Amino acid sequence: MKQFKPLSLVTVIGTALLLSCVAALAQNADVSNSEARKPNIIFLLADDLGWGDLSCYGHPELKTPNIDQLAAGGKLFTNFYAMSSVCSPSRAAFLTGQFPVRNRVYGHFSAPEENAERGMPNWLDPSAPSYARQLQKAGYATAHFGKWHLSLPSGVGAPAPTEYGFNLSKAYLASGPQLPVAREENPYFRAQSTEAIVDETIEFIRANQGRPFYVSAWTLTPHTVLNPTDEQMAPFIDEFAPDPEHISHVGAKVVYYATVNDLDIQVGRLVAALEDLGLEKDTLIVFSSDNGPETMWIGGASHSGIGSTGPFRGRKRSLYEGGIRMPFIVSWPGTIAPGQVDRESVLAAVDLMPTFCALAGVEVPSGPAAPDGENVLPALLSGPMERSTPLFWEFHYEVDFGHVIHKSPYTALRVGDWKFLSNPGGGRVELYDIPNDPTELNNLAAYERGVTKEMQQQLKHLRAEMPQVSIEAAAGTDHYPWPE
Repeated sequence: MKQFKPLSLVTVIGTALLLSCVAALAQNADVSNSEARKPNIIFLLADDLGWGDLSCYGHPELKTPNIDQLAAGGKLFTNFYAMSSVCSPSRAAFLTGQFPVRNRVYGHFSAPEENAERGMPNWLDPSAPSYARQLQKAGYATAHFGKWHLSLPSGVGAPAPTEYGFNLSKAYLASGPQLPVAREENPYFRAQSTEAIVDETIEFIRANQGRPFYVSAWTLTPHTVLNPTDEQMAPFIDEFAPDPEHISHVGAKVVYYATVNDLDIQVGRLVAALEDLGLEKDTLIVFSSDNGPETMWIGGASHSGIGSTGPFRGRKRSLYEGGIRMPFIVSWPGTIAPGQVDRESVLAAVDLMPTFCALAGVEVPSGPAAPDGENVLPALLSGPMERSTPLFWEFHYEVDFGHVIHKSPYTALRVGDWKFLSNPGGGRVELYDIPNDPTELNNLAAYERGVTKEMQQQLKHLRAEMPQVSIEAAAGTDHYPWPE
């Protein structure tokens, strides 16, 4: 049974007032039909971009002026969570509004034999809840461009994204029409993919500007393997490349910075296209990432894996903050006041389903399809809000690379200010006061015994709701091979 605090009367009243304001704005919009114009929604999702990889989140060297401007014109959140530290379960949580383990998505979709070993299907069940399907019911034109990875990497035999509520898709790691960038023998496929995704997004917007639309523009970068073009790297060579007299390679900074810089450029192109079409005040833009940055210990990232987690412990595949806390920026000129930074609200990927439904004026799925998140529209449109539902993570595979300080227990729970991590059934037990210890270095489990016991019980109840699957014996370990 889910345990959480009920919504306060202030939150309920505030939500009602905000929704009435959104309805009033829609009624005043200039539309070609008699129905009130619902807000357009664009969801930009980067791949393996760290919390600290943007200059607006404090990166000391990387400059991301277009994304920074998106934040300056809207609202930046510092406490937003993806629901996994790897891609497929993270994306499943965004789309369904449910913790990914509910749909048996524990790790990335792979070959059938590996999926079977993990107790996973070969793709997300197309009957699972989908905010795209809910938005279709509200009259939205819906599209998905870019990375999918909610099926086998080849996509062979899998349902296409259109079976999840998208009218149109051109995707990567999916069935159906593919992203229009040649992959065969093209070493710059990934480097050129973000431009192609934005091209498709702009074309779709132009074709559907007379009606409300939703677009997923999910990039392939900065996921490995990174190989930016010479033109993309040129602005960074002089300042960041190693001494060419001694080292021939351009270095990890040039490769990674050039990739993130191109992402920023393409975001700028998309925003400019919206402004040219006069749609900026009708459109909510959401920007985030699926999980923390890759580590240089992975072969494909040994030349580039320097993504920043900001001040946080953990990286990709870790349930410490650096693996799951993501940048989150929202922009809606004329509706969301500019220049805001929210350091208090705790938001998550599972909140997008109920929030998008609220914006579109459509019911949230109920019963087994009910989301694990909550409507966070008050936090987007107004001041900070207090979270009433818990957040739950499980990544039950051994992480046998990278520094041991990043190797977390395999389950985690966030309730209020507290974050609890453990290996249920024995092993590590960790409790952190996140606002006062965001780096997760001061384990309070032995000192806050009452909180620890309560969190253990909540975690036990939540896990009991989920499909049961075997856990790798080495999951959640932080072993180091000390000399004998």
